[in-house]
Amino acid sequence: MFYSLLRPLLFKLDAETSHRLTLACLKFGHTLGLHRLFGVPASGKPCRVLGMDFPNRVGLAAGLDKNGEYIDALAALGFGFIEIGTITLRPQPGNPRPRLFRVPQAQAIINRMGFNNDGAERMVKNIRRARYKGILGINIGINADTPGENAASEYVACLRKVYPFASYVTINISSPNTPGLRDLQQKQRLNDLLSALKEEHKKLARLFGKHVPLALKIAPDLSPQEIEDTATLLLAHKIDAVIATNTTTSRAGIESLSQETGGVSGAPLAEKSTAVIRQLAAALQGQLPIIGVGGIMNGKDALDKLHAGASLVQIYSGLIYRGPELVRELLRAL
Repeated sequence: MFYSLLRPLLFKLDAETSHRLTLACLKFGHTLGLHRLFGVPASGKPCRVLGMDFPNRVGLAAGLDKNGEYIDALAALGFGFIEIGTITLRPQPGNPRPRLFRVPQAQAIINRMGFNNDGAERMVKNIRRARYKGILGINIGINADTPGENAASEYVACLRKVYPFASYVTINISSPNTPGLRDLQQKQRLNDLLSALKEEHKKLARLFGKHVPLALKIAPDLSPQEIEDTATLLLAHKIDAVIATNTTTSRAGIESLSQETGGVSGAPLAEKSTAVIRQLAAALQGQLPIIGVGGIMNGKDALDKLHAGASLVQIYSGLIYRGPELVRELLRAL
């Protein structure tokens, strides 16, 4: 109820300004213990996925907290796990503003942020300061000025930086807002990337004496054959999980509402991402878990993804439109 009263005021601000203000207020309120006003229980039905015990199946998707500055405050909303990032090896400003847009009529968000972040070193410092001891995913990407032939080595370098601090690491090759990034989903290039990452992954596991699972985040715009090829490579390289999906470049459902470029998330993505999960589940045959994300605006949307084959779900845009109440609803539904 508190968020429903606050939302009209927030929506009068530029979307990115509102985003920053909301997170700052959330962090401040958490330090004062005001998060209890939301009444969101930090509970739910536990489950075991990726060799880890999750308090519940509802997680926060990457993108909301890019630098790991708000981990404790976000965790207090009741999530079973938190994913931060996308982080890159070097800091970068991202694309020019404005670059984040709401489409309230469709409960959608359009973003062309472009991996704006403070770099891996700063994120590590933020993680060290956090008190959160739960499951923390770290989503990594590459800098916009990195040549395609250097992509694998930069992912590897970023993996090295974050490995000791992550419960799992997500390889983001599916954002539409970094030129050439989605080309890494092509069969041969993906094979080469996963090969390089797994080689480093084995070294890091020996070095730190622990296995930190690797997940691959894919786009919702892949063809059925591309999904089959991706599933085959995930199994061949023993990647631990797949996250489906990132934002879409499709404008289906919002054609007349916005001409802004960028990836679309929120309600228009729900069926598209669920269809990808269903295809992945058929191809993977339960051999590795799927984390479902994209357009979860209510309990039914989350259940649809679990029924399609996901083991866990994540939210982002739904949180913008529904607030912390959505977390409570999902915990009840699941």
